[in-house]
Amino acid sequence: MNYETQVAGDAPAGIFGEEAQPARRRLLVIGAIIAIILIGIAAWITMNGKSPEMAAAAQEAPVVTVIVPGQSVVPRTISGNGSLAARVEMPVGVVGEGGEVRQVLVQPGDWVSAGQVLAVIERSVQAEQIKSLAAQVEVNRADAKLAQAQLDRARALVQRGFISQADIDQRTATRDAANARVNVAVAQLAEQRARTGRLDIRAPAAGLVLTREVEPGQIVGSSSGVLFRMAKGGEMELLAQLSEADLATLRPGNSATITPVGGQAQFSGRVWQVSPVIDPQTRQGMARIAIAYDPAIRPGGFASATIVSGSATAPMLPESAVQTDAKGHFVYVINGRDEAERRDVEVGQVSDKGVAVTRGLNGNERIVASAGAFLRAGQKVRPQLKKAG
Repeated sequence: MNYETQVAGDAPAGIFGEEAQPARRRLLVIGAIIAIILIGIAAWITMNGKSPEMAAAAQEAPVVTVIVPGQSVVPRTISGNGSLAARVEMPVGVVGEGGEVRQVLVQPGDWVSAGQVLAVIERSVQAEQIKSLAAQVEVNRADAKLAQAQLDRARALVQRGFISQADIDQRTATRDAANARVNVAVAQLAEQRARTGRLDIRAPAAGLVLTREVEPGQIVGSSSGVLFRMAKGGEMELLAQLSEADLATLRPGNSATITPVGGQAQFSGRVWQVSPVIDPQTRQGMARIAIAYDPAIRPGGFASATIVSGSATAPMLPESAVQTDAKGHFVYVINGRDEAERRDVEVGQVSDKGVAVTRGLNGNERIVASAGAFLRAGQKVRPQLKKAG
């Protein structure tokens, strides 16, 4: 009985001990594998300096194109506005005694040459006076011819003693007086013709007719005022009103761009005169900018001007890089952590080359070239550098 009990008690312990050993070994192997994996992850994190969450965020950051603009030479400009006018305006009126206007030969917008007739005044009375004076010239010439013939005959008879020297002197005086009367009559005829010619209203110089204030049948005289206004040579100008500080930087010869109100067309001009005085009330002065003729330039109209007064160095950015909100102009700068930072700037001239930044940048920053409207301050990005154009 003791033998059976011994066998019954030893058998289970032997069987269970042999089965438990492999299980423990398997658990140890699995634990070692897990530990190795954890150690590998920790090492990878240590080497890359980023957590898995950080890596995922980096993969989700938007890609933006950035530029480093540097410094560019840009023109220094001054903006102003004012009225358009003829550079040399010529008022044309009656220079003679006047009369009834028979014909008006030009219209506003016509080009005329120097001395061209603009309007004709009735001259029937003056024409008859010219005929009368011309006839008087012929009468006086006939008298002078007769006096010369009598003097010649007297000189032929004086040698024979029939006529004294006193008679010769008298006939010579008569001949000279007749010639003088001819000269007087000729001068009177020329004067009348000149007076009649002044009845024509003529252009004092070549140019463009701007206005017309006379019609056929109108009675005009020296008190009638201006009948036509002309622009000499068709040249125009802009009378730009500028501040005292801006005016001090201008010189005759500075180039300018003129934009009339109501249109998109631009015209080249050049400053030809800078006002020597400043209005004590407005603290402004005038720059006169000469412009070549163009039908779009109308005297009396309003226009703006951009005048180049020198040059300076400044960062030049594409227009897409500059954003605007209620606070003003700004750009996004990418810092060393690849985060977008707002930077307020002041802009200068806008041209085909881009926008000149006059304040806020030194040119060495990484600027978001486009898509800035979709970014926010502090946002992580993946910058891609592009050479500034």
